[in-house]
Amino acid sequence: MNCSQWVYKTAIVCTKGCFFFSLAAIVAGASSCRPKEPPPHTEVLFQQRSRSKIQTLDPAQIGDVPTDEVAREFLETLYYYHYLKRPYQLIPLLAAEMPDISEDGCVYTIRIRPDVFFHDDPCFPDGKGRNLTAEDFIYAWKRIADVKTASKNWWLFDGRIAGLNEFREYTKTCLRGQVDYRRPVEGLEALEPHLLRIRLLRPWPQLLYCLAHAPSAPMAEEAVRYYGEDIRNRAVGTGPFILKKWVKGSYIEAVRNPAYRPDFYPTEGMPEDRQEGLLADAGLPVPFVDRIIWRIIEEDQPRWLMFMRGRLDINSIPKDNFGQAVAFGKNLTEEMTQKGIRLQTYIEPNVFYLSFNMADPVLGTNKPLRLAINYAIDRGKFIDLLMNGRGIVAHGFISPAMEEYDPNICTVSRSVLDLEKARFYLRQAEQLHGGPIPRLRLAVGGTDTTYRQIAQFFQRNIQELGLQVQIEVFDWPTFLEKMRTNQLQLIGGTGWMADYPDTESFLQVFYGPNASWPNSSNYSNPEFDRLYEQTSVMPPSPERTRLYREAERIVIEDMPVAFVYHRIGYVLYHDWVGNFKANAYKAECMGGGFAKYYRIDTAKRSRYWMQEK
Repeated sequence: MNCSQWVYKTAIVCTKGCFFFSLAAIVAGASSCRPKEPPPHTEVLFQQRSRSKIQTLDPAQIGDVPTDEVAREFLETLYYYHYLKRPYQLIPLLAAEMPDISEDGCVYTIRIRPDVFFHDDPCFPDGKGRNLTAEDFIYAWKRIADVKTASKNWWLFDGRIAGLNEFREYTKTCLRGQVDYRRPVEGLEALEPHLLRIRLLRPWPQLLYCLAHAPSAPMAEEAVRYYGEDIRNRAVGTGPFILKKWVKGSYIEAVRNPAYRPDFYPTEGMPEDRQEGLLADAGLPVPFVDRIIWRIIEEDQPRWLMFMRGRLDINSIPKDNFGQAVAFGKNLTEEMTQKGIRLQTYIEPNVFYLSFNMADPVLGTNKPLRLAINYAIDRGKFIDLLMNGRGIVAHGFISPAMEEYDPNICTVSRSVLDLEKARFYLRQAEQLHGGPIPRLRLAVGGTDTTYRQIAQFFQRNIQELGLQVQIEVFDWPTFLEKMRTNQLQLIGGTGWMADYPDTESFLQVFYGPNASWPNSSNYSNPEFDRLYEQTSVMPPSPERTRLYREAERIVIEDMPVAFVYHRIGYVLYHDWVGNFKANAYKAECMGGGFAKYYRIDTAKRSRYWMQEK
């Protein structure tokens, strides 16, 4: 097998949308002429979609990509990614500047912008959002540590910050609602109202990435007290948009935050950005749009039809419509070009796999059974039939998008179709089990046609061996809850999108103490855990890369998951969407904190609507 590393060139074509303003002419001294009223402002709408039901807007509970994409328009973090620069570069967002870091890498002193205010909301006196302070970050992170919150994101901070684990133990002794959030935590200090100090137990080079992750967003204690359990349905943040309406399972509506602080479009980017029109708005105030509508559309075909009618501004390409959109696997068809539709492609920093629940009595102790299922999967056909070729066979968990990707990983890979090996391991599995393998349960999280086809594909592959497989189909929130509460056996069509540009994000998924979430396979290996703990305190270096690759090989050997593919992203957008640039760390590039930079040419969109009627 050819083990050469993939080299991928991203092709980006952007069209700059424009607004046209007319100034009223005032003729002085003419008694019959009065100053004309300025033309009324035309509301600028950005039409979004979400392919899954949104679970919550509480940052303590955000743990999936669709929810993150929506929440990032309301919530902000200390740092975030520069919109245009590649490789991805963290810049201050709520922080006033990059942090001051001690020589031992354990103390971070962060100055917070003094001009940031929470959204106007009834939880505040007179409904006016108050000034953001360092205490709001400390409160938010203590709340994640509070066992009564049952946060999905405790794994981010577990064992990292001095005194925070002790605070978590203290909350176990309290009744719900009686936790004293004023109780000091050694590693979290508000030195001044806008000066935060974080003291770590040991170096953690990924801390800044964590502080750009949505769960680290600040929370106003007033909002949590005011709304109680209903805080999951609220978004009292600091972002450029305010939650106006949320009709569960149908749509979410956001409007421009009229009290948003001064914020501006980037003035720097990559050399090609100016030529592609991505710097024409350099230095102008944002956001450019007034309203965002996310329509919850779980089925592929309704999403596609709405995009083609111009009722969605940006969309991915459904499997069944790929040939209509793309010719020869890379160029837009003539139909798409004539409609003014544009394409951006990129390798996504992710990996998808068939996951085995290692806590399951049938799968967890029977490695030959896991190997038999692994060798029965036809990954090439999966990518061709279900992904339209938009994927790369995954030999391990490190994506080709990461610098640490090993070009020789296929030399130790088990990601091949080999029915002879599969049947050999199945015989071993039956001997180990003491008889025939009982019927297996295969769960997928998605009710649309594609997810059902994914489940049926894996089912056919496994049943080729003579095993019986029952398919279980759940909507996304139910699937996540069952996965996190250890109720699933075989998990199909799942995977991991890196939270930040560091392979450490993938190692978290197989770290023993992270069992249930994000380690949904409940995998545990002491040597892997040791390597994870060793590398998690190391700065980037050739030695760290070597250890990352060593850890990857341990997972390949133990087979807690059968790796299937890394996805190549294809995103379509109408040419009335200006300033659009793909970001691999925002799944399908659907906003995710960057919608404030998009410029919509409403006149061009209106003409398209008329043509499509």
